[in-house]
Amino acid sequence: MRDVAVNSLRDVSAITVEEVNWSVSAGDFWVIGGLHGSGKSDLLMLAGGMSAPARGTYFFRGQEMPIFEDERMAERLRIGFVFEEGQLLNNLTIAENIALPLRYHNNLTVAEADTEVGRILEATELSPWADSTPSAIARNWRKRAGLARALIMQPDVLLLDNPIAGLDTRQRSWWLNFLDELSRGCALTGGRPLTLVVTTNGFNPWQSRARKFAMLKEKRLVVLGDWAQVQAADDELVRELSAAPQSV
Repeated sequence: MRDVAVNSLRDVSAITVEEVNWSVSAGDFWVIGGLHGSGKSDLLMLAGGMSAPARGTYFFRGQEMPIFEDERMAERLRIGFVFEEGQLLNNLTIAENIALPLRYHNNLTVAEADTEVGRILEATELSPWADSTPSAIARNWRKRAGLARALIMQPDVLLLDNPIAGLDTRQRSWWLNFLDELSRGCALTGGRPLTLVVTTNGFNPWQSRARKFAMLKEKRLVVLGDWAQVQAADDELVRELSAAPQSV
């Protein structure tokens, strides 16, 4: 991103983040912290190609974003997006929600998608709820289903909006360990490390996982560096984000 300004999702006439100059390299694991309303979701949605910069330019793998054209959609699908609340379709089962991108973009039948869906269900421990609808399962499983849906297209980059917010200790631990495996390469990715960008209310859970930290402060993206640099930063907001437990 070069000199990017980000619109608010709730009010497109408002700018929540501006003058963003930020590069993400393949294999990076970024965590972006910020207070409620600082623009974390807005920035992530723009990074995912779901909105356009108000100003500036954003290129992903040499392609200017956002990408909506069919002939360039293969590049856009290299990015997976995990919404904070899953954003599942209530009239579909968990398995159908997960299969939807694969069936839509690859024009597959239910039977043709079944093997890949089963593999993702097993990896995310969702198999027992495959035939349940979102309203019938707990919030933590709905969040996992959103993750599974994002992974079904085998993206190179995974963007996650506040993924561990509202989860108990056991569930947070699962997410932290699972994302760590994705970032290093695992059986689910064929050994291929994924590039991760995560937003959060607090840095502490990520200190031994993420390799690069940044924060949103006064409408600016401030790159902090690794965890040692976060700890050494002489900034009140950094201390607040580092001390604050993840909201539950």
